[in-house]
Amino acid sequence: CCAKDQYIEQFKDTLNTSVPKSIAGFIAEPIQGVNGAVQYPRSFLKEAYQLVRERGGVCISDEVQTGFGRTGSHFWGFQTHDIVPDIVTLAKGIGNGFPMAAVVTTKEIASSLAQNLHFNTFGGSPLACVVGAAVLDAIEEDSLQKNSEDVGTYMLLELAKLRDEFEIVGDVRGKGLMIGVEMVTDKDSRQPLPAEEINLIWEDCKDMGVLIGRGGLYSQTFRIKPPMCITKKDVDFAVEVFHSALQRHMERAA
Repeated sequence: CCAKDQYIEQFKDTLNTSVPKSIAGFIAEPIQGVNGAVQYPRSFLKEAYQLVRERGGVCISDEVQTGFGRTGSHFWGFQTHDIVPDIVTLAKGIGNGFPMAAVVTTKEIASSLAQNLHFNTFGGSPLACVVGAAVLDAIEEDSLQKNSEDVGTYMLLELAKLRDEFEIVGDVRGKGLMIGVEMVTDKDSRQPLPAEEINLIWEDCKDMGVLIGRGGLYSQTFRIKPPMCITKKDVDFAVEVFHSALQRHMERAA
C-alpha cells in the first residue's frame, strides 16, 4: 500500500543518513503503545526487518504491551506481521500485576552471554516463575485471548459510533484490547485537541468511574487497554461514560 511504501522510504532514509552501515539492532512494538495505539501498514515490519538484517542488526520485538494474547487474533503481536524476531522482550501481562519481565532469544544469541557476566539481583526468582506459570494457565483456562478478540472487536465497534457522532473524535483504532481514540479539533484539519481540553474529558471519565490512559505525540490519544477478562457489560458502561464526558465537553465548548 502507499502508506507502507512511504514508511519504508523514510526508514531507508534513516538508515542511510542517521546510522552507520553496520548497526546493532532494531527494536519496535508490533503496535505502538505509548505513541497512541499506532498500527503499522501491512508488511512494513517485514521489510524493515530485512533491511536491518542486511546491515548485520538483530530484530527485537517489544511485546511488553502487545503480548500474551492482548491483540486477540494472536498470542504475540509480531505474529500479526508474519515475522520472527531475534529477541522478544516481555513484561506487564506476564505477571498480571506482579513485577516481572523476561527475554526470549535464539540459542546463538543466548550462548554469547556465556562469555560475559550478566547479573540480576531478582533474576530467576522462584516466586516470579510460579506467578508467570499461573498467569499462562489462567490465559488458557479462561480463554482470555479469545475474550480479547471478541470483546475488543465489540469495543472498537462501539467506540466507532462515537467517532461518527462527535467531530472531535478523529480516529478509533487498534486490535483486540489494545485500542486508541485520537482526539482532534475537527476531522478536516485533524489538529490535536488542546491538552487542557483533553484533561477535562479525562477527568470527567475518572470522576464517573473509568480510568483511561493517555498517549500520542501530543498526548492527544486516549489509550484503552483494560484487563483481558473484561466483559461486554463492562464495555457498555465504559462507552456510556466516555459518551457522557464527550457531551459535557461539547456543552462547555458551545
